[in-house]
Amino acid sequence: MNEHLLYPQGNITPADCVKAADDYGTPLYFYDEAVIVSKCRELLSMPSAFGLRVRYAMKANSSRALLQLIAGEGLLIDASSLNEARRAVMAGIPHGSIMLTTQEIPSGEDRLVLEAYMRKDMKYNICSFRQLEAVADYAANNSLSLSMRVHPGVGSGESATRNTGDKYSCFGIHLTDLERSVGFAREKGLVIDEVHVHIGSGGDPVTWKENIDRELGFLETYFPDATTVNFGGGLREARMPDERPADIMRLGDYAKQQIEAFGRRTGRKLRMEVEPGTYVIARAGYLVTRVIDFKQTGEDGFRFIVTDGGMETNARPLLYGSRHPFYIISRNGSLLSREEALEHLDPAFDRHIIVGRCCESGDSQCLDEHGHIVPRLMSKPEIGDIVVVGGCGAYCASMSPYNYNSHPQAPEVLLRKNGRLELIRKHQRLDQITENELPLEGSI
Repeated sequence: MNEHLLYPQGNITPADCVKAADDYGTPLYFYDEAVIVSKCRELLSMPSAFGLRVRYAMKANSSRALLQLIAGEGLLIDASSLNEARRAVMAGIPHGSIMLTTQEIPSGEDRLVLEAYMRKDMKYNICSFRQLEAVADYAANNSLSLSMRVHPGVGSGESATRNTGDKYSCFGIHLTDLERSVGFAREKGLVIDEVHVHIGSGGDPVTWKENIDRELGFLETYFPDATTVNFGGGLREARMPDERPADIMRLGDYAKQQIEAFGRRTGRKLRMEVEPGTYVIARAGYLVTRVIDFKQTGEDGFRFIVTDGGMETNARPLLYGSRHPFYIISRNGSLLSREEALEHLDPAFDRHIIVGRCCESGDSQCLDEHGHIVPRLMSKPEIGDIVVVGGCGAYCASMSPYNYNSHPQAPEVLLRKNGRLELIRKHQRLDQITENELPLEGSI
């Protein structure tokens, strides 16, 4: 392992983190272009029977420069809201490269935008019978094909809140509504040429393989016009050293075999789609923070390292009990400890809790799935040193409550493959937080 790199497949060094912190302030999100490019190319090399399309689930991280980088590598876009589709278009991504999969029922101005985007070849993925009713006449009159998301009744995720396929989630058209939905589409003369099932994020690869078989069965029974089968995303990534990522080559090979068998049985050659988000960008991103204080809660308590970025920059520990790797870096760029090599530390004295500055007991990067504090092994830094939280490329900048306690949204910086630091999101100002607020009439 190259100790001068935070992630062996990337380019970011401890010295890069210090330079980014000094140049742009902390907290900040720091991304590695080399890792993003590598992940995109790895996904595009998955085995496939009759063609493969990879969509990036942009909800994972929707920063414009990152969308442009990922699209430039050949990935299409999976949008989870009409505004995400708008942002993709604003980033210069063609409408025909976008699929919209959303819980929304667009109306008014949003409905006009939806129709305009559909005419420009954005794929609309129907997720409810009401969505189908609302768009059926328009799609039929304009000869627009649709996709349909099926709720399979079975799911898998790293946590209950990331399981999108069982009875506790409402994504897609449930099997009990499927016959009615496809019958209605047939009556309207609609063509459903893509079938989509997403069972959850970071779930069991065995369940992911079972979903392949299940979805092909749905497609054969209900969707005679389908030419594309979308197996969703949720490909497991490994943020911590004791975690293992999904073997996407093995999953792709299994999908290839099953699609080929489907083709031999039915004479239909299906193109495969997947739509990962975390797998593309999680390991490419870091949260860079600076140590501002130390606290302790007595002999039977804990030792806290207070940083200037917490739950408002990474809410995943609070939401899910997620673990992220920690890198402790001195102000001069020396790497004091890293998650992958903690043997030099003393478990009796080197356990600490990383917390942020929010007025919230849950503002910690060291929580389990029950919200309990869990001390972690790491070197003790000094005031002004750097604490870097790894695995923050996905569902951190895009999902965290960044204006809580009126903290501004953190800037984002990209390390280009040529070694140059590029600012891709400015630091939010206080006046930008308050610019839409209106004063009370008659107030002082």
